[in-house]
Amino acid sequence: MPTILLFDVDGTLVTSGGVGRRAIEKAFEQRHGRRDVVSFSFAGMTDKAIVRDGLLALDKRFASSAELRAEIDATIAFYLRVLEGEAAATGGIRVHDGILRALELAEARPNVALGLGTGNMREGARIKLGHAGIYHRFTFGGFGDDSIDRSEILAAGARRGAAQLGAPLQDCRVVVVGDTPKDITAAEAIGAACVAVATGMHSLPELEAHAPTLACQTLGDERADAVLFGG
Repeated sequence: MPTILLFDVDGTLVTSGGVGRRAIEKAFEQRHGRRDVVSFSFAGMTDKAIVRDGLLALDKRFASSAELRAEIDATIAFYLRVLEGEAAATGGIRVHDGILRALELAEARPNVALGLGTGNMREGARIKLGHAGIYHRFTFGGFGDDSIDRSEILAAGARRGAAQLGAPLQDCRVVVVGDTPKDITAAEAIGAACVAVATGMHSLPELEAHAPTLACQTLGDERADAVLFGG
């Protein structure tokens, strides 16, 4: 079957050494005067959800949901400028074990569409994966620009993958690769298979407890090939 692969970014494709968190914290400190409001875990959260929760924790009332949405957009734009500088200064964004092998296998198959399914804004994904040297390998995706909700992001990525394959979405397999329980839940919500990798903040037993299609330590585990490519 035509297959759409949707890869999460942070903790799945790469480890960024905390670049994203530092950029969010600096953005809040510089724009809003406080960084403590984003001291919670970002694992599995979309950029918009992180910024929204940080803004709601400020000692400030928003007159309307439209005002809140406008400030989310403005803070994210500020964050992305900070992120570019942080990523350039760090030089420590590293591709996880097994990822390059999986990408090469996917690229060798004409019936596989290789995309992203990430809560990062498209520009944030470009910055992080560009510094890791792999952004060019993904020709489409679902991004934080599409929605604040991860399942809606994955659904957008799946539609774009089907369009790239020239096949109806209902005729395609969709496989999500992620590193958090939220990736597993979102994959299930759109009827996709899920390979969960313990390369992020969650251990293998924690991921297995959420019943993904397969949980493995890294994508170097050849058992993942059958799920990714339908073998």
